[in-house]
Amino acid sequence: MYEKETYESILERMLNRVSDKLDKRPSSVIYDTHSAAAIELQLLYIELEYLIKNSYGDTAAREYLILLAKDRGLAPETATKAVLKGVFAPADIDVTGKRFNIGDMNYVVTQQMLPGQYQVQCETAGTAGNQYLGDMMPIDYIDRLQTAQLTEILIPGEDDEDTEAFRQRYFDSFNERSFAGNQMAYLEAVKKIDGVGDLKVTRVWNGDIRPAKMIPDANVTQWYDSVLGELDTEVAAWLSAVYTAAYEKKLTTGGTVLITVVNSLDFGEATDVLLDKIQTELDPVENAGEGAGLAPIGHVVQVKSAEPVAVDIKANVTFLEGYNWSNTQTRIQEALSSYLLELRKEWADSPYTVVRIRQIETRILGVKGVLDIADTKINGSADNLTLTGCQIPVPGGVSI
Repeated sequence: MYEKETYESILERMLNRVSDKLDKRPSSVIYDTHSAAAIELQLLYIELEYLIKNSYGDTAAREYLILLAKDRGLAPETATKAVLKGVFAPADIDVTGKRFNIGDMNYVVTQQMLPGQYQVQCETAGTAGNQYLGDMMPIDYIDRLQTAQLTEILIPGEDDEDTEAFRQRYFDSFNERSFAGNQMAYLEAVKKIDGVGDLKVTRVWNGDIRPAKMIPDANVTQWYDSVLGELDTEVAAWLSAVYTAAYEKKLTTGGTVLITVVNSLDFGEATDVLLDKIQTELDPVENAGEGAGLAPIGHVVQVKSAEPVAVDIKANVTFLEGYNWSNTQTRIQEALSSYLLELRKEWADSPYTVVRIRQIETRILGVKGVLDIADTKINGSADNLTLTGCQIPVPGGVSI
């Protein structure tokens, strides 16, 4: 905005305002005094331009963007700690609270899942906690401990929110407002949960069920009366609650919400631990629909992972001289994995996902050493692979 306000242009304007009858040549008193002032004025213009740029969300540096976003009640998400699955032997020892080490990372055991299996949290926040699996060494002596291993990432650790992602979230806050269980409210609530990469919200997802079909007719009533007294107490109580609700026409499809998520590590399948965490925060199973979580009263929420679908590729590949399948296999698989990762990252914004043969051939042709490709098939078909809105593509096998 003030690019033209340079030292030279400012000094020229200042000297032009001085009478030509006076000495304005370099090294003269008038020149030197105005020169010093021109430098300071140039610095003021630079600071002014910096101030103006940081007054707008589109151009603000991170520290000023954070200040602007405070007016919208927003703040960047901070780094989170990875939660992993630890397997310990023998299974009858209790290692809760014990600390372990792999490489330059330390871990602490937080809670038991099954005998010999525990949730283990990395003490370092961020994606660095996702990098190690394998044998752990105890930091302090643990009597009778034989082996300790990290086997699986349950909830991926995440770094501080990227500036551009936070900037986009700031702009999005002007377009849609979250309120009382609307779609935006669910999106905001679930995205804040550690380990969630992205999600889809499906309202009234069991709308294919007609309430009229739930009302018991005479035959159902006759069967109900005949078997109720012969059932176990708990089973009878459950059947009675369902039958009474149906008979009194209390069953409806309204208020049902399906949350489908992918993890933040590779936008792949979410673990049961992550799903349970989301379910508990939104709508605990034992209090379904009662508003005990973030979901409003009357909303019965079901949390599921997007279904991974393996993508198997078969093609006829022609190689340049000196290249073959054995020395290009890794790069071809990496190219295909990169393409599928791109699709998974776009999954939440699309009603369905299409894995395209043309894109697969383009990615393989981009690998050094590949001359040509033909007869490409996905899962045995020469057509593009179209997935439903709740499915995600993951790498399968590659053969030529």
